[in-house]
Amino acid sequence: MAVCQDLWLIIDGKSAREPANNGGPMKPDINTLVETHQGRQCELFGRYVNPQLTRVIKTIGFSKNYVRAEGPYLYDEEGGEYLDFLAGYGVFNMGRNNKVIKEELHKALDGEWPNMVQMDTPLLAGLLAERLLSVVNQTQDKTNHESRITNHGCLDMVFFTNSGTEANEGAIKFARKATGRPRILSWEHAFHGLTTGSLALNGNAEFRKGFGDLLPGCKAIPFNDLQALEDELKKKDVAAFVIEPVQGKGVYIADPQFYTGAQNLCRKYGTLFVIDEVQTGFGRTGKWFAHHHWGLSPDIVTVAKALSGGYIPVGAICYRREIYDKVFTDMENCVVHSNTFGRNVLAMTAGLAAIDVMEKENVAENAARMGGKIISGLRAMAPRYEMMKEVRGLGLMIGIEFGEPKSFSLKAGWKILHAVNKGLFGQMVVVPLMSDHKILTQVAGHNVDIVKLLPPLIINDAHVDRFLNAFDSVMKECHRFPGNAWTVGKKLAAEALRARQSL
Repeated sequence: MAVCQDLWLIIDGKSAREPANNGGPMKPDINTLVETHQGRQCELFGRYVNPQLTRVIKTIGFSKNYVRAEGPYLYDEEGGEYLDFLAGYGVFNMGRNNKVIKEELHKALDGEWPNMVQMDTPLLAGLLAERLLSVVNQTQDKTNHESRITNHGCLDMVFFTNSGTEANEGAIKFARKATGRPRILSWEHAFHGLTTGSLALNGNAEFRKGFGDLLPGCKAIPFNDLQALEDELKKKDVAAFVIEPVQGKGVYIADPQFYTGAQNLCRKYGTLFVIDEVQTGFGRTGKWFAHHHWGLSPDIVTVAKALSGGYIPVGAICYRREIYDKVFTDMENCVVHSNTFGRNVLAMTAGLAAIDVMEKENVAENAARMGGKIISGLRAMAPRYEMMKEVRGLGLMIGIEFGEPKSFSLKAGWKILHAVNKGLFGQMVVVPLMSDHKILTQVAGHNVDIVKLLPPLIINDAHVDRFLNAFDSVMKECHRFPGNAWTVGKKLAAEALRARQSL
């Protein structure tokens, strides 16, 4: 009963700690709700949404009360300015609260257009599909001039979704129906989403553990291994080979010849080549889409995240007409695959505006320049820090991997941390970047010593310099044992042990 009362007070715009308003309940105005309950985010989220995530956020010192966001910045209630090098896992390619996209959404709301009629053919969906295909199909014309862009028209159709994992689920479904084959191949260590079908392609055991049998017929092959791929494809029962062109968990990039070789093998054995561009798309890697780096012509491309402009969830499956004809075979099967919200007015508006902003502001080109500067800056400092093992990336999708040091004192600290948890050193880097330098980053997966950078694609030289100076400072502390960084490591290790003992 107390919980219900709390919820009723929240809906009324009142704090559970405040006396009732004699004039009657306050209107549930969103601004009033936020202002009234400011500072209660950990309490409410921890009680009703995800207590374990709340615990993690508090442990690593990320429990900030953000009150405003703009471009590459987040601002807390005390006026602190945080440089966002996470970008909502790659959603905010154009920065947070992009004014152009916001204005277009206001126009759509004010227009009071008919929305989700369902038994109709909405204009905005057709316009966005046309626009989306025009950028997905761009590839380098290497026969004439390296920088010339041509539209080869390889993908013809679009199915709109609400998220990246839904797009990947649909791609699996389309591939199996179009080929009549049951099996799906993916890479080891892949991440394609967390719904059941996508999870069957997810190569991270920590996400799959305890969820039982997933989609049958799915198999992961070793990363960057063409022979292993052909060994499976020659069985001629594989519907699709699904890859992230740059793996999100760890920022792994295959050899250039793998991509073209894999595409050729898929063509040879009648398997569809599916590229998951959910995180790598829309300029993230320095080109509109990562598969453009290798001049590929996939059968299906899935997208989401940045297409939303950071406002309205929207994703899409871009695919060939011959696949469409085998899935949506006749009028009776015109909705054999469908959803409720996929083509909604606000999502289509956000997608059109996002593509327009990306094109006019040349965000892909900026990502290539700024990413190159970050990678070269990190590689230049690596010889000074023995635990910096490798810096890799494309555009503004960058991974910094750490390895065991050789010096005695650092090696002792390293081994102590890794005896508790194999991913704690990455947190030793992420935590002070946030606490000491107000830069938001992430560890690139479970039990890995990799820090991942996914900044908005609108960052400039000043932002890059701020990050490089901060990272250099953190590395200096990490290479002093004992020191402040190792005090952070000790605290994190203690929390990890406490959590393990509570299981």
